[in-house]
Amino acid sequence: MEKVYRYRLVDVHQRDIYPAEMVVSSGRIKQIRRVDTQEHWPYILPGFIDAHVHIESAMMLPSEFARLAVQHGTVATVSDPHEIANVCGIEGVWYMIQNAKKVPFKFHFGAPSCVPATAFETAGATLDTEAIETLLQSDDIYYLSEMMNYPGVLHRDEHVMAKIALANKYNKPVDGHAPGLRGNTMRQYVSAGISTDHECFTYEEAKEKLEAGMHILIREGSAAKNFNALIPLLAEYPEHIMFCCDDKHPDELILHHINHHVQRALQAGHDVFDVLQAACVNPVRHYNLPVGLLRVGDPADFIVMENLVDWRLMKTVIGGEVLFDEQVQIQSVNEEPINQFHTRRVNASEFEIPAPENNPRIRVIEALEGQLITRTHWADATIEQGVLVSNTDTDILKIAVVNRYHHAPPAVGFIKNIQLKQGALASTVAHDSHNIVVVGTSDTEMAHAVNVLMEAKGGVCAVSPHHVACLPLPVAGLMSNQPAEWIANAYAEVDKQAKAQGTTLKAPFMTLSFMALLVIPQLKLSDKGLFDGDEFKFVSLNN
Repeated sequence: MEKVYRYRLVDVHQRDIYPAEMVVSSGRIKQIRRVDTQEHWPYILPGFIDAHVHIESAMMLPSEFARLAVQHGTVATVSDPHEIANVCGIEGVWYMIQNAKKVPFKFHFGAPSCVPATAFETAGATLDTEAIETLLQSDDIYYLSEMMNYPGVLHRDEHVMAKIALANKYNKPVDGHAPGLRGNTMRQYVSAGISTDHECFTYEEAKEKLEAGMHILIREGSAAKNFNALIPLLAEYPEHIMFCCDDKHPDELILHHINHHVQRALQAGHDVFDVLQAACVNPVRHYNLPVGLLRVGDPADFIVMENLVDWRLMKTVIGGEVLFDEQVQIQSVNEEPINQFHTRRVNASEFEIPAPENNPRIRVIEALEGQLITRTHWADATIEQGVLVSNTDTDILKIAVVNRYHHAPPAVGFIKNIQLKQGALASTVAHDSHNIVVVGTSDTEMAHAVNVLMEAKGGVCAVSPHHVACLPLPVAGLMSNQPAEWIANAYAEVDKQAKAQGTTLKAPFMTLSFMALLVIPQLKLSDKGLFDGDEFKFVSLNN
């Protein structure tokens, strides 16, 4: 059955806007013809694509992510299932793919290249070269996802290079991950076959990588916000820029997605065709995605806007099927959880740190608002009864990572800029190995928060002496299997409780989740101890 659409066509390829009739048959565009009319028709344009996202960070299954994304004009994602792979291995990757297939949204998954991310933490699984080849052989896998082990690339590690060679063998691109890498070492990294980077946080770094031949993804997520620094590059390199969120928490995803990048870029004065080139076209070309771009023969994937001023979305269509038209037309999917969780209760005494005899100064992780990078801050320790304790007056709080896979003593350190005044915050979303990360004003409150998550077998929580707010995440300790709206509301309640306890961070749980991410400099904490990401080695607390 044929369907005729009459709209003003935003033709990104010809850089033109004109009235047109578009004929769709069997989910594909059969014909496009210009028409002469004075009628004020709405605008039809390609759908938006998130060029790099971890679906797990939205704390919902792919099927539920799709229900929110189509409301913002997103028709496809380039999705790295790295998070669930670190917990459940290759089984977790297939779990995401199979759930995604139950809805008509276009997910494009990658083969996680670094599971575990480093040898300096405990993960729940390993994806070796054999597992990577199994994934890359599949038509459901479109690329080798972010190569975070850039020291392994630079030193031409045998296993790292074997994974890149497999991507080349199956003609699939290799995503990069090299924050702050510049000069000759950066060019050596690119020469290994790395084609993208979404970790740039300065204009100069991104420009240097663009000149070396990389594609740069401008990231604006719930924690890492690099849009303002990088968006000037769009006018200079429109065919080599893409937009991504990387990590998007549910309370933000319910409000906006890549449409937010688009609107901000236009408000900054960028050409509408350059903006749509980045938001729609470049990901399709780079990753060879089967996503339509409003050409004859393409899948009928598109969005309809009332105008190009306030960008109010009227309709999202994928494969000729209307998935959003004032109401979401994607049904929720019932899915059984998978998980890997070693349940045990912890005691407050496990977080005690004996005071050093000679040097009362300690290394402190300095968290930065809107950034994944941290700094090393030296501070005077607060000592009570022979042990180091949190100090809310100086905002030097205790942080710990508790192994969720094996019984082991927690790794304990200190952190600044959380601004918590009471209680504790804890999460099993803790990149990349997803052990339990907890920050608190006392050892007792930290133990309480960890035990709440132990009982839930994963989640995020804010606890105080008089209140507990928890969002359980039974799917790998990363996602809920509840409807998207329920998850967003539940997360908002936990976030509200965290802020009531004093934190001034805009996205405290997103920030907390990256404090164990060793491949992002500078100072981080794994379940094995404090780690210097610049030197790529463990360091002590006080010397």
